[in-house]
Amino acid sequence: MIQRKVDFYRHDLGEAELDSLRETLGTTFLTLGPRVGVFERRLSEALGVPHVVGVSSCTLGLHMVLYAFGVGPGDEVITTPMSFISTPNAALYVGATPVFADVDPATGAIDPEDVVRKITGRTKAILCVHLYGQLCNVRELRTIADRYGLLLIEDAAHGFEAERDGLRPGTLGDAAVFSFYATKTLTSGDGGAVATSNPELDARLRRLRNHGVSKDAASRYGGAYQHWDMMELGFKGALTDIEASLLLPQLDRAEARRARRQAAVEHYEERLRGVEGVTLMRREGKSAHHLFPVLVPRGRREEILVKLGQAGIGCAINYRAIHTLTYYRERFRLPEEALPNAAEIGSRTISLPLWPGIPPEDVDYVCDRLIEAVA
Repeated sequence: MIQRKVDFYRHDLGEAELDSLRETLGTTFLTLGPRVGVFERRLSEALGVPHVVGVSSCTLGLHMVLYAFGVGPGDEVITTPMSFISTPNAALYVGATPVFADVDPATGAIDPEDVVRKITGRTKAILCVHLYGQLCNVRELRTIADRYGLLLIEDAAHGFEAERDGLRPGTLGDAAVFSFYATKTLTSGDGGAVATSNPELDARLRRLRNHGVSKDAASRYGGAYQHWDMMELGFKGALTDIEASLLLPQLDRAEARRARRQAAVEHYEERLRGVEGVTLMRREGKSAHHLFPVLVPRGRREEILVKLGQAGIGCAINYRAIHTLTYYRERFRLPEEALPNAAEIGSRTISLPLWPGIPPEDVDYVCDRLIEAVA
């Protein structure tokens, strides 16, 4: 019998977001308008990266960045199998081939040494992932990218708050792409953004997100009529003012919310450190703490998930290694053991409930039930 219920995630939206949404609903623009521009400037300032472009999703952002840089058929993009499928899918969307490098067994982040081993004459880009909300080794990846003349693109869907070695997402990469999906550390239900120091990429993404036209509606509104022109074939992919209105108030308390997630993570770690059968992932630098994963004994995860579910605890798997999923397995014929660290993590990982303000007693309840299930 379920004793209590602990949700995997709860959003932290309230009156500030409602007030901001009401403000937008009282204006002319609901889609791509002035509030998107305000959010882009605010996120740019928070990251210390000069250009931010709001887009409809992280997935489309990754797709458009690869497209804008001319990555296409015949090219290879080295990425990680320990991510959501949208990461390698972005390479497929432009006709390129995703090539998986293995991961660090302690953090799950892409392994720079294996990246080097996977580089060929067809390699065009490295697409790294800041897994669980902590930066991977961007300095080393940037060095590798420069040595071989490659692009470095950061999938920063798991949080803009991360920092490592004095770097934020987008500081060294040619572009960093963010997600504002429902469970992310900033959320508007969906949406995303691209941060870059490249002004040419910034200008092109602004066209591509709006069908490839020369002027968006907001820039044409308010004075004499201005003609627009279609400069190239683009996408329907802009962030909206409605989404920006939900995101803006969250920027003001992003660090406070991150600190609350960190407090919960530290509580988890204190309770679970040294527990037989539970392995904690190593943390590097300042994490956004988007997810809190643990590893359980191989071959027992499904049994443990059932027991946690019966106790009313919401859990997720982040992630099964992508090269083991049906589409990728059948298309690329990569055996599971070809990427042993990713396969090991992917067969053992469970993400435990985490959100700003999760009660300490809920963390204790989750830990108690996990320890019982593993034992």
